[in-house]
Amino acid sequence: MKEFKMDTRSSANNKRTEEEHDALVEGSLKKIKNKFIVMSGKGGVGKTSVSVNLSMALADKGFKVGIMDVDLHGPDVPRMLGLKGMLGLNHNQKLTPMRYSENLGAVSVESLTTNKDEAIIWRGPIKHSAIRQFVADVEWGDLDFLIIDCPPGTGDEPLSVVHTVPDAKAIIVTTPQEVALADIRKSINFCQTVKMEIFGLIENMSGFTCPDCGGKFDLFGSGGGERTARTAGITFLGKIPFDLNVVSCGDSGVSYQKKYVDSPVTKAFTNIAEKMSKLM
Repeated sequence: MKEFKMDTRSSANNKRTEEEHDALVEGSLKKIKNKFIVMSGKGGVGKTSVSVNLSMALADKGFKVGIMDVDLHGPDVPRMLGLKGMLGLNHNQKLTPMRYSENLGAVSVESLTTNKDEAIIWRGPIKHSAIRQFVADVEWGDLDFLIIDCPPGTGDEPLSVVHTVPDAKAIIVTTPQEVALADIRKSINFCQTVKMEIFGLIENMSGFTCPDCGGKFDLFGSGGGERTARTAGITFLGKIPFDLNVVSCGDSGVSYQKKYVDSPVTKAFTNIAEKMSKLM
C-alpha cells in the first residue's frame, strides 16, 4: 500500500490542485446529509468527549456517522475511540476512515503520523490545506452525520471548516462557570459573523453526584449555559452531568455509553442525539 502524504503546499503555489480539490470537496460533501462542527470558546470543557459520545450515540441509533478530528495540535479522537494504527488507502488512492464500528468511522491527523508524540507545527495555510484534504481525499461515502471536532477558540481551524463545509451547523460546548461562558459568547459571535447556523448549546460537566453519599454538587456552578442560550436566542440542547467514569473511559478508549447504559450521562447524550436525528 502506498504512503499517503498531506499536501502542505499553499493555494497560491498550487492553483490547479486547489481547483481540482474544489470539485473533490463538493463531491464528497454531497454524500453527507448533515454536518456539525463541535466548538468551544476555551479548552477544558470536554468538547472532544462530547464529539465522540454524540457520534457513538448517533451510530447506536443506526445512523452512518463520521467523525473528523481537525484539532490538529491536540488530536485526541482516536485515543478516545480506542483506535490504533494508521489510516489506509483504497484502490482509488483515497484515505479510508478508521472503523470504530460498522456505523462509525474516524479520521484524524494522529492516524497519519507514525510517532504519536510528534508535535504538529503548522501555520494557517497548511492547516487549511490539511482540513480540505480531510474532506476531498477521504472516502467518507454516504453518511447521515459528519461530526467535526474543532480545537477551542475562533482561529484557523474553525474558519477553514466554515469555508470548506459551508452548510455545517455549530454545536457549542461550555461548562456552567462564568469564565467559560464569557468565551462561549465569543463563539456565538463568531458563528453570527461568519453566518454559520448554530444548532444549539450544550452545558457539559453540569453537576456531580457523589457515588458514595449520593449528594449533588455544582462543581462549576449551575445553569449558566442554559441562561446564555436563552439570552442569545439559541437552542439549549441539554446538560451533561460530570462523571469521573467519562474521564476513565475516554483515557482507555472504552465506550462509556455501552459500559454505563442507564447512567444520567448516557441518557443525556441519547436525548441530544435524538434532537439531531430529527433532521433526518
